[in-house]
Amino acid sequence: MNVRDILKTAAVFFGWRSVFVIFTLLALRPVTAADAAASAPIPDTLPQRMAACTACHGDHGEGAADSRFFPRLAGKPASYLARQLHYFQSGQRRYAPMQYITKPLSPAYMREMAEYFSVQQVPYKSSPVPTLPTAVLQRGEQIVMQGNPSAKLPACQSCHGKQLTGVEPNIPGLVGLPYDYVSSQLGSWRTGTRASAAPDCMAQIANRLSPDDITAVSAWLASRQPPADTHAQVAGSVNPPLACGVLGAKGDGA
Repeated sequence: MNVRDILKTAAVFFGWRSVFVIFTLLALRPVTAADAAASAPIPDTLPQRMAACTACHGDHGEGAADSRFFPRLAGKPASYLARQLHYFQSGQRRYAPMQYITKPLSPAYMREMAEYFSVQQVPYKSSPVPTLPTAVLQRGEQIVMQGNPSAKLPACQSCHGKQLTGVEPNIPGLVGLPYDYVSSQLGSWRTGTRASAAPDCMAQIANRLSPDDITAVSAWLASRQPPADTHAQVAGSVNPPLACGVLGAKGDGA
């Protein structure tokens, strides 16, 4: 296990403060020739600055292969990514490591980070899918593609695009996301630890989903292979069925 793996594991299981303990211990150990070589000046490049992100989200934002909770950033709309960084910074979206990382960042820097990951083109990683009855996956497919009118649930694809690759500038893709990440985020909207601009349509939807619905939707999405074209659809290509604060007056995020 390398230093990156140690820091990532510490942040997830023991909290972000544990990372500082590890840094302190590393700093106190005897200096070796390898340490001296490693102390050479680090180039000030944008990829180098993104190291705090890529330690968990993959070298190019492709998502961590060994984790079910660190999502893909690559190729997502820049405005969506920048908005999420702002939400972490303001506490509107709560996750201690991300809140700590974003605290000192300027809006311009967060936008620069978002644009960097939005143009990354890397293959999608597959993630584990729980073994569930076929009927559960079929239920997930129905909700995602057709919705559930009796529960006032619109189809996921009505906002996230027919191919579920997202819509510019503020609607993220759902393909390629791990089961645990999707289910945890829907749970976060239900509990209020994740929120968006009012009216928060995703909070409304998450609270209309039953726990079984969340399992079905998360599993079906995680089981999907990405389409040939994974780019987000152009702005205005969907007609959202709910009023969403992130989409603005035009309904397309502009």
